[in-house]
Amino acid sequence: MKCDVISLENKTVGSIDLDEAVFGVPVRADILARMVNWQLAKRRAGTHKAKGISDVSGTTKKPFRQKGTGRARQGSTRSPQMRGGGVIFGPVVRSHAHDLTKKVRKLALKTALSSKQADGKLVVLESAKLAEAKTSYLAKSLKTLGWKSALIIDGAEVDANFARAASNLFELDVLPSQGANVHDILRRDTLVLTQDAVAKLVERLK
Repeated sequence: MKCDVISLENKTVGSIDLDEAVFGVPVRADILARMVNWQLAKRRAGTHKAKGISDVSGTTKKPFRQKGTGRARQGSTRSPQMRGGGVIFGPVVRSHAHDLTKKVRKLALKTALSSKQADGKLVVLESAKLAEAKTSYLAKSLKTLGWKSALIIDGAEVDANFARAASNLFELDVLPSQGANVHDILRRDTLVLTQDAVAKLVERLK
């Protein structure tokens, strides 16, 4: 499929053929959901912790005798039914990560790229390079282009001046092609790929 290539000045400078095998995959919401859940689960710290009966400080002595008090028998003041006692089956420190096959992960990234293409929110940029790290210049360019929320993916490396200028702009992310991922693609309205990024992604996914 043909796609126009534009510059930062919003001028058409050429066209590029997008590979159907990468940018023309049927959009499947279930695959995207599985991938996003997998990514977010990996990011979770899992440092939640509640005190069990063995973690609560206190005596191990029986609080009162077994019989003759008229009360229910108790073996410890640290039991969960006692005030200040431990928690039964409370959260413990653990990893929330789970497995997802490479085949599904690869398909999910193709699907995310294809969904942006299908929605008309995929833009191919000539290059993401600046002579100077000027946020004001980049902000004017983005206003001209009409990008309010965008993810810009470059080739193997991101231009240092461009990354520095973009770092102060709200809702603008810049990633190298190796860092392209489903969650970041979906959370921004417009997906911008440089010509180098298109070549790298096709090489990676085809």
